Amino acid sequence: VIAFITLIATGLITGDWQLALIHSVSVLVIACPCALGLATPTAIMVGTGVGARNGILIKGGEALEAAAHLDSIVLDKTGTITEGKPKVTDLVGSKEVLSIFYTLEQASEHPLGKAIVEYGKLQEAATYDMIDFTAHPGAGISGTINGVRYFAGTRKRLIELNLSFDEYQEHALELEQQGKTVMFLADEKQVIGLIAVADQIKQEAKQAIKQLQDKGLDVFMLTGDNKLAAETIGKQVGIDPKHIFAEVLPEDKAAYVEKLQKDGKKVGMAGDGINDAPALALADVGMAMGSGTDIAMETADVTLMNSSLASIAQTIELSRLTLRKIKQNLFWAFVYNTIGIPFAALGFLNPIIAGGAMAFSSVSVLLNSLSLNRHMKK
Repeated sequence: VIAFITLIATGLITGDWQLALIHSVSVLVIACPCALGLATPTAIMVGTGVGARNGILIKGGEALEAAAHLDSIVLDKTGTITEGKPKVTDLVGSKEVLSIFYTLEQASEHPLGKAIVEYGKLQEAATYDMIDFTAHPGAGISGTINGVRYFAGTRKRLIELNLSFDEYQEHALELEQQGKTVMFLADEKQVIGLIAVADQIKQEAKQAIKQLQDKGLDVFMLTGDNKLAAETIGKQVGIDPKHIFAEVLPEDKAAYVEKLQKDGKKVGMAGDGINDAPALALADVGMAMGSGTDIAMETADVTLMNSSLASIAQTIELSRLTLRKIKQNLFWAFVYNTIGIPFAALGFLNPIIAGGAMAFSSVSVLLNSLSLNRHMKK
């Protein structure tokens, strides 16, 4: 439209229609939207490439952009804050208690159960015949051995079964204050022993969480552990007790993400397990640890191949830088057009110079996007 107006106006004013045509061609050339078209895709392409070189696999531009707007990060404890390789640290009870634990947990798929099985093997625990095995998600397991029904699991479940554990209460609290997860063993009448399992906190966890907090994000922790053990872990890594969700059932993780979203927060979720998948899918940006399950990685928007918490802060920093580059690209592309079109319409730019200016605007957008490489190296 501007080129047509330039053609008519210049022709009528000067009477030189050849000159009018040259001016209108200059307007068409300088108004070419190449730079505008390159502004977003070049920045996203460079941003995802930088992420990949740093072990951050981002599924698309939408996820990369969304990460820039996050104000809250929810971290699943096991495998994200901790190494995800729990080990038995304490046994309170007889060799018979260990054998019953060992027999029950051989049928379990829970990481804590596997840790007990490994410990049982090392201690050469006996294996009994078992029937009627039942898994109680988030609570424990049960099975019948030699005609007696046994339950292995949490304090909460013991209370529901009206079983007293007063004899073991003091010892259990002492272990939980050390950040260990305590699992009780009970028969149909009473608690007969307990096992404590600990999962080592990742070396970089505290510093990585501080980096997230320094970027203005609220950091939350989700765990199935009891409140005391969860708060002990949270204290060690610098998470506010108010931001710790303890005794969370696997199927309820997504509900906590949804609650934060209903409070108006933009939520990122990081996890590694099958039961984290619904929460990863629901979050504004789901981040899966590369050492986790295939389902978690398939569901998430971002996969952190090195399974490092520090990569979460890197992802957000990369996202914010990329979004800034997109805005800068759009700004400069608009400036070229805004300044160049009037000059071309008034005859101060011939088509050759207009073509050069248009090409330079595209090159400047590309160079600005490529500068992401330099920023991330820093």
